[in-house]
Amino acid sequence: MQHCFRRLYATIPDAAAVARTTSTPRSVRLRRLRIKRTKHPKLPVESDATLEGLTPTELAHYNRASAKGELLQDNGENLTASEWLERLNAQRSRVRGVRQKVNEAGEVEEQVVGQKIYLPNIIIKFVRNHTPPGQPYNPYEATFRIPPSMTKTDLRSYLSAVYGVKTTYIRTDNYLSPVTRDPQTRAMTRTVPHKTFKRAVVGLVEPFYYPLAMEDMSAEEREQREDWLEENFRITQFQLTRRAELLRLYQGSPKKPGVPTRRGDILQHIAERRAEREHAIAQAKEEMRGSRKVAQTHETRSDGKIEEVTV
Repeated sequence: MQHCFRRLYATIPDAAAVARTTSTPRSVRLRRLRIKRTKHPKLPVESDATLEGLTPTELAHYNRASAKGELLQDNGENLTASEWLERLNAQRSRVRGVRQKVNEAGEVEEQVVGQKIYLPNIIIKFVRNHTPPGQPYNPYEATFRIPPSMTKTDLRSYLSAVYGVKTTYIRTDNYLSPVTRDPQTRAMTRTVPHKTFKRAVVGLVEPFYYPLAMEDMSAEEREQREDWLEENFRITQFQLTRRAELLRLYQGSPKKPGVPTRRGDILQHIAERRAEREHAIAQAKEEMRGSRKVAQTHETRSDGKIEEVTV
């Protein structure tokens, strides 16, 4: 069983190799490809492993160990890249937290080093992988949202002990929610707890395909699936209710007038602006008429002629 697992780990499929390369941190890929740090570099969507399956980092470690003479065998020859990778994978895929101990009878038994947790107070979310447009979904990779306090070893042990899922690599990155203000009081700063999490990208030994994925359905099957979801979960009604609730929360306080959001408030605001505009126009007309009367005054001379005097 262990030998079979090592073999599966060493000879990973092409899709798994591509997933391992694309999930590598961006700065590491830029350094490997010798690309300058630009805002949106075009990174190739292909595996950077050698024919033996070594990544650039593993190849550098292998060459360094070979130059230092650490790979010499009893026959005087160095380990090949495939043999070295098989040993490395065996070390990586070992069961953590367990050590071998010899009991009083002289038998070798396994002893758990860490403390077992029977009722963990954690929430692990299994979400879809990030797939850029025009690229196929990779089944040799899984994405989880885990608490920030959870480590890679904890996640690997959890998947192995509870679900029997064998993993090859785990890469994590932290997401911190921005500091915002309360929309009602506009005074107290707060953060959104559910938006602070750790994302874990896990490489899988065996592929996992999402059941009932709409991307893999025909037009008729997709329409039936959407009708079933609407009938059982009322997705459209939920979206409308959510939109109305957001409008109600972010509408402007009466003490602090702002931009109206309700239909009645919008119509009232338009009517008030129109009345103000008409009142301003009427007042301007009256002022123009009054100034014209003042400017045109008439005086009668002694000879009976009318002289127009402009003040």
